[in-house]
Amino acid sequence: MDIQHQSDGRRGSFFVEQDSKRLAEMVYVMAGPKRMIIEHTEVDESLKGQGVGVKLLESLVDFVRKEEIKVVPLCPFANATFKKRADLQDVLN
Repeated sequence: MDIQHQSDGRRGSFFVEQDSKRLAEMVYVMAGPKRMIIEHTEVDESLKGQGVGVKLLESLVDFVRKEEIKVVPLCPFANATFKKRADLQDVLN
């Protein structure tokens, strides 16, 4: 699965696209140069049950670790996943 990332410096998303249609995305906003707020995660019905949301979050975590950014997960899905996954919690603000 090819997870892509786009950002305008303030807002961005990690997403999966197929045939020019966005099937899954995790949307964030930057709250300063080193603080990211995860706002929303959405996965198309066709991808449900495949762990796509977790893969999006893992890609986001890889990115913020490299950039030394801390994360505030306002998105209920991201928040619940962080609580279950101690291996991802080092990026939390």
